[in-house]
Parts: sequence; C-alpha cells; structure tokens
Amino acid sequence: MVSSELISTLQELSRADKFYVIQLLISEIAQQETDLIKPDQSYPVWSPYDAVEAADTMLKVLEAAKTSYTTRTNKIK
Repeated sequence: MVSSELISTLQELSRADKFYVIQLLISEIAQQETDLIKPDQSYPVWSPYDAVEAADTMLKVLEAAKTSYTTRTNKIK
C-alpha cells in the first residue's frame, strides 16, 4: 500500500520532477517484465495450426453474428 506521506510528497513535486518519477517507475516495470524471460531457455508458443476446435468455435460465433446482423438489418427496412 502506498503511504499518504509518499503521495503528499509526490503531489508537491514540480511537473518536471513528476515526469522524472513516472519515467523511473516505467523503467523499473519494464525491467521487471524482461526479467520474466530467461536467456537460454525455450518457451512454448501457441500456434493456430491444427486448432480445429478453435476454428469451429470462431465459425459458429461469426455465423451467429451474421444472423444477428441480418435480422436487425431486415427489421430496419
């Protein structure tokens, strides 16, 4: 939890100092993100190849959307 003292101090900073703090925090977050991927390791990557179930689900959703759109369009005419 962020302390109210820290928030108060941040609010008192100049605009330039606030931007500096933002830049610092974004750099810290970015560094933490890159630390998640370790060098010299392999990671599984999902591929749509042979994803028959996913393709079938997508086709059903698209057909339902088309039917819904056609029904609404016909009501307007």
